[in-house]
Amino acid sequence: MAARTRVSVLLPLPLAGAYDYAVPSSIPIRLGEFVSVPLNQRELVGVVWDPPAIPEPNPVPDRRLRPISATLPVPPMTESLRRFVDWVAAYTLSPPGAVLRMAMSVPAALEPPTPQAGWVLAPPGGNSRPRITPERQRVLDAMRPGEPQAGAPLAEAARVSLGVLRGMAENGLIRPALLPHRRRFAWPDPAHPGPALAADQQAAGAALREAVAARRFGVTLLTGVTGSGKTEVYLDAVAECLVQGRQALVLLPEIALSAQWLDRFRARFGVAPALWHSEVTSRTRRDTWRAVAEGEAPVVVGARSALFLPFPDLGLVIVDEEHETAFKQEDGVVYHARDMAVVRARLSQAACVLVSATPSLESLTNAETGRYALLHLPERHGGARLPAVEVLDLRRTPPERGRFLAPPLVEAVGETIGRGEQAMLFLNRRGYAPLTLCRHCGHRMRCPNCTAWLVEHRAQRRLQCHHCGHAEPPPAECPECGTANSLTAVGPGVERVLEETAALWPEARRLVMASDTLPGPAAAAEAARAIQDREVDLIIGTQIVAKGWHFPHLTLVGVVDADLGLAGGDLRAAERTVQLLHQVAGRAGRAEAPGRVLLQSFSPDHPVMRALVSGDLEAFMQEEAAMRRPGHWPPFGRLAALIVSSEEEREADRTARDLGLAAPGGEGVQVLGPAPAPLALLRGRHRRRLLLKTRRDIAVQPILRDWLARVEVPNHVRVQVDVDPVGFL
Repeated sequence: MAARTRVSVLLPLPLAGAYDYAVPSSIPIRLGEFVSVPLNQRELVGVVWDPPAIPEPNPVPDRRLRPISATLPVPPMTESLRRFVDWVAAYTLSPPGAVLRMAMSVPAALEPPTPQAGWVLAPPGGNSRPRITPERQRVLDAMRPGEPQAGAPLAEAARVSLGVLRGMAENGLIRPALLPHRRRFAWPDPAHPGPALAADQQAAGAALREAVAARRFGVTLLTGVTGSGKTEVYLDAVAECLVQGRQALVLLPEIALSAQWLDRFRARFGVAPALWHSEVTSRTRRDTWRAVAEGEAPVVVGARSALFLPFPDLGLVIVDEEHETAFKQEDGVVYHARDMAVVRARLSQAACVLVSATPSLESLTNAETGRYALLHLPERHGGARLPAVEVLDLRRTPPERGRFLAPPLVEAVGETIGRGEQAMLFLNRRGYAPLTLCRHCGHRMRCPNCTAWLVEHRAQRRLQCHHCGHAEPPPAECPECGTANSLTAVGPGVERVLEETAALWPEARRLVMASDTLPGPAAAAEAARAIQDREVDLIIGTQIVAKGWHFPHLTLVGVVDADLGLAGGDLRAAERTVQLLHQVAGRAGRAEAPGRVLLQSFSPDHPVMRALVSGDLEAFMQEEAAMRRPGHWPPFGRLAALIVSSEEEREADRTARDLGLAAPGGEGVQVLGPAPAPLALLRGRHRRRLLLKTRRDIAVQPILRDWLARVEVPNHVRVQVDVDPVGFL
């Protein structure tokens, strides 16, 4: 019998580790090979994994190993990606197979591509002389000898139907042929003439080019005022990556942002990059995954999941709007794409660029301590000036009864529209109203599955929970007291602001930009086109309008509720609010006309408002750092959360209590909780939280592993680990 070889195969399942399989002598195996293996009664695809550093004490005997069934015709997973999967699993305390599943998210891409059929000119000969009609002649004129062509494009070029092609085949004029393999994505031209850069942009671009050309790991934080042209600068780094013959990855926090970003990319390189996000079709995902693996997708722009694509030679990773919390994945494997992007770059010996006008305190601290290089663009591009920011004290100039726009803001919007310029009203609340209550008994309409009020969406005539998706029609009477027509909307959402603006400026052309009105990149692109073509006078939007848009005719931004993000006990509430409002303010005055920003607030003396008015965000972040440093709060300490959840409240309480009793201690280690989460009920599960806080020099993963090992968790109770949490709901 031929000798058999033992290998480890990691499967995309939430298992503790890899399984051992036997390799028949007829199957050559390399590390990273995608293989089909039996598991119970199924055939699964896994990856031949690196052997464990510490061999198992009692391995399965060779004679009991099941053999690998086959290898798949796809390039093996690179060592850097395998190390990345292991690193993410260890850091987040996730099963390696669960992380691998994100790197194998397109099973169809593991199969060989289906050959595409087309048509080719038949060789001359034969006794028959088919009649050549004008339609057939156009087809013959459009074809080249020996060059297969796809049917649909050929028919379109010749202005004929596919039936004409079939008739020509029956008469021996053309014959079927397989199309040759063609690149799925055009190769961007790094020498393509792009926009002219200012002197400070050229200097920053040269520094990034040098970092990429070094072909070694390093992180650069690229900051600058809104409108300073940071995108054009880091596209210079992409150009250098292409010159080096390596691949580049650009991460964006919102897929809707890809609309204008793609226009800038085409202007710089002449072609579009590969796209990777949840809205692309399954066929495009398959083609893109395969093209990335085969090195045929030189530049990929996508959401956080693009980090797990199989780049064979990744030379550059860019995280645009690096401060955005959208980069944090909260379900399944809980990770922060910004932090994991740095790791992916390190394991690939690639340059990493973090980009933001309002960088996170974590990234600023890394730059100050020398871990990251720092590049700053202090001026807006093209001579544009930063907008003037004012706070409207709602205690002194309140809106009229039943309205939400203060008189000074109403006046400013009217004047802006009257001059033929565009205005924007920002409110980070979807729907019509965040709360519906009974005027008679005070009952509030609440989600049955979550600790959350139902949001009224008046246009769709529904009350909806924005956490679990539960929706119901507004009742005709109060569910508590039975009083008819007693339910009333409390507070504004963007739909209510839209209603108010329609009454104030009935002739103005309005557009709402929110995640439920712009469901994908195509809708966002159409909205951007309408605004740029001046088909819109007034934009009303949620946080989606704060990120990366360039509207040259927008001169006024009004923030309806600037205090909205400051409520609650979130560690980063002030930091997030100043980032969001500064980004929103940055949409104004990005061309020749000066911009103006009005913030409606009941707390005009709050440090956030003072920072926005003065424009001195650096001083604000220094004050934030000074407040966090003594208590070892991030980035000067480490946090990890345990979220206990169960459909049975008693079981959630019992497990949380047991974890609390087994909590670790020692110098520099503190556990807070257990306590009910702010969202104590979410999607029908009762939730309790514990928070581990340590000094910066203490690793939390060994502590968490030991802690969890000391507590027996029932099968119907879930304990989710969130290392480096960014939210505390």
